Amino acid sequence: MPSARLAVDIGGTFTDLALEHDGGRTTIKVLTTPSAPEQGVMTGVRSILQAAGLAPSDIALVIHGTTLATNAVIERKGARTALITTEGFRDVIAMGNESRYDQYDLNILLPEPLVPRHLRLPVPERLDNTGKILRPLDVEAVRALVPILQREGVESIAVGLLHAFVNPVHEQQVRTILAQALPDIAISLSSEVSPEMREWERFSTTVANAYVQPMMARYLKRLEADLHALGLAAPMFLMMSGGGLTTIETACRLPIRLVESGPAGGAIFSAFIARQCGLENVLSFDMGGTTAKICLIDDFKPQTARTFEVARVGRFRKGSGLPLRIPVIEMVEIGAGGGSIAHVDSMGRIGVGPESAGADPGPACYGKGGKLPAVTDANLSLGRYDPTRFAGGAIPLNVAAAHQALLAEVGGKLALTAELAALGVIEMVDENMANAARVHAIESGKTYDGRTLIAFGGGGPVHACRVAEKVGISRVLVPSGAGVGSAIGFLRAPVGYEVVRSLYQRFSSFDVEAVNALLDAMHAEALAAVEKASFGAAVAETRTAYMRYVGQGHEIPVPLPAGALTAADVALIRTRYDEEYAHFYDRPVPGSDVEIMSYAVVVATVPAAVEALPQVAAAASDAAPIRTQAVRDTVTGEVSDWAIYDRIRLAPGARVRGPAIVAEDETSTLVGPGWTMTVNGLGYLELTR
Repeated sequence: MPSARLAVDIGGTFTDLALEHDGGRTTIKVLTTPSAPEQGVMTGVRSILQAAGLAPSDIALVIHGTTLATNAVIERKGARTALITTEGFRDVIAMGNESRYDQYDLNILLPEPLVPRHLRLPVPERLDNTGKILRPLDVEAVRALVPILQREGVESIAVGLLHAFVNPVHEQQVRTILAQALPDIAISLSSEVSPEMREWERFSTTVANAYVQPMMARYLKRLEADLHALGLAAPMFLMMSGGGLTTIETACRLPIRLVESGPAGGAIFSAFIARQCGLENVLSFDMGGTTAKICLIDDFKPQTARTFEVARVGRFRKGSGLPLRIPVIEMVEIGAGGGSIAHVDSMGRIGVGPESAGADPGPACYGKGGKLPAVTDANLSLGRYDPTRFAGGAIPLNVAAAHQALLAEVGGKLALTAELAALGVIEMVDENMANAARVHAIESGKTYDGRTLIAFGGGGPVHACRVAEKVGISRVLVPSGAGVGSAIGFLRAPVGYEVVRSLYQRFSSFDVEAVNALLDAMHAEALAAVEKASFGAAVAETRTAYMRYVGQGHEIPVPLPAGALTAADVALIRTRYDEEYAHFYDRPVPGSDVEIMSYAVVVATVPAAVEALPQVAAAASDAAPIRTQAVRDTVTGEVSDWAIYDRIRLAPGARVRGPAIVAEDETSTLVGPGWTMTVNGLGYLELTR
C-alpha cells in the first residue's frame, strides 16, 4: 500500500515540495515557471522522488497550494467575464460602498472592476429581503443576452442578483437558460460563491471567481493529467485560504477560495509547531521569494476573517483593493521577499518592493539576465549567504553581479559603496516587515509581549532576529524544514469546509427554530464536501455567529453552543457577545439590542495528536563551526568574521553564540550579536536575546 504524502506549494519565485515517507521527510525547492506553472511542479516532483528513492506509485496523497488565482486577479490575466445582475444594479461593483481609503487625496485611484460596464448586463427581476418574489425573472430577457455574450467572446459568466443569498431561485433559472445555450462557458452564482448580504462584496467575490475559474480549471486538469502520466495516481487535494483541504472538483468550481492557499499553509505550519512546543501565543513570520506574511496565532489557532482584499491600488492601504468575502486566515502580506526589487525614489530614499524580480529573470545574482538589485542580492553582498549552497546548490549565486546591480541602482545614486547600499536595502526591508507586524498587532488589539516568533520560508530565518528586535520579541524559533514551511503546513492541514449563510435575527425577536433549520442545512452541506476527502476520519463541527449592536457597521464573531439551540442558549450567546465586544472595545453597551447578520459552520477532520517535545538529556554544549565568513552587521555596519555552522551536524543540546550563521540547503538562520541559539529535542533552533 502506498503511504508517502507529497505537498507542493507554488510561490512567485520558488515552488516548494515536501515529501513525507517511511524514511522520514525529503524537501526541495525549484524555480517557479510562471508561463506554465505545471512544468515547474513536474520538475520538482521528479527531483524529489529521485532524492527520496521512491516511485510515483508510492505516493498515496498529493496536496497542492498555489498563488495562480491571486496573480491572475492582480495582473488582470483572467477570463473575459460578464456579470448578469438585477436591472438597476449593474454599477454596484464600480460604486462599491462609496468609501475612500484616503479621504484627503483628490486624485485618488480606486480599483477598476474586473468586468467592464458594457459586459455588466441587467435583467428584469426582483426579490425582497426575505426572498419573496416581487417581480418574476424575465426569461426572454435572459435568452436575449446569448447573442451578446457570443459576440463579445465571453469566456465566463458571473450571476449576481439582488437578495439571491436568501432565495437563489432566479440565479438558478439564469444558469439553466444560459447553460443550455452556452454549454462550454463557466457560470458562477453569487448564491453559491458568497451567499451573504452586502451586494458589493457578494458581486465582487462572484465576479472574481468567474474571472479565474476557466484558467484554474484548465491548470488543475493539466497538472492532474501530467501527474497521472508520470504514474502518480494518488488523489490530489487543494489548500484553501481558510486553512482546510478540499477536492479538486470543489477547487475547480470555487477557485476564489484558493487565493491565499500558500500563506494559509504557512499559518497552519506555525500553529502546528506552536502546539508541539507548547507556545500559546506566537507570531508567524513567513518570508519567501516574493512576499512576507505575518500572522498572529493565539491558543494554537491562527486568526481568521471573513473578508479579504486583493489587488490593492494603494500600497498596504485597507479599502483600496477588490473585496472578497471568503473564509481566510487573517494575516498581513507585504511585498518584501528575496526577489523584492530595491530602488531609490524621487526624494533620495531607498525603497524595497512591492515589485519583484520573481523567478524569471530573478535577482541579478541568479545570472539569468536580471539587472535590478533585489533583497537576495543585498543579503549576498553582506556575506549572509553561501553562494555555492543557495537552494541546495541548485542556483549558484554571482556575487559580482549583485554588487554591480546594487551599485548601479542604489549606491551610485546615493554616493554609497555596493556593501553600504546593501546594508540600507536590508535595513529598509526589515523595517517594512516590522512596521507591518506592529500595525497588524494594533489592528488586532494585541501586543507582542511574551510571544515567540516562528520564522520560516527561504528568507524568514535570515531576517528573523532583526525583525524580532524591532518589534520587541526576545525569542525566535526556526523549525526543521523551515525553507519549505508552507508546503509542510499543507501536510498538517485538516480536510475541512466552511459554509456561510445570512439570516437576519435580533435577540429581541430571536427565532430559534429558523436558526436551527439553517444550521442543520449548513452542516449537511459542509459534511457532504468533507466526506468526499476524509476517508472515514472523525470530523468535528464549529459554529459561529457574526453579530453587532443594532446600527453598527461591522460584526464580530461569537462561537455558538454545540447541538440544537434552545431558548436558554439565546441568553448565553448574548453574554458571549458582550464579552467579545468588551475584549475589542473595553466595555459592552448596556441596553442595546444585538443583531445577527450571518452564520458560519465549519466541518473538518480532527487533527492527529501532536508529538510531544522530547526532553534533552545532555546539558547544552557549544557546537563547533565548520568555517568562518566575513559578514557585515546591519546594526553597526561593521564587518567581522562570523562562525558558520552546518545545521545537519547540530544535535539536540548544541549551543551557538551569536554572531553566527546556521546554514542548510533551503535557508540560513542568522544568529545576531547578543543572541544565543540552542537546538531543542525536536531539532528546532531556539534563539534567545
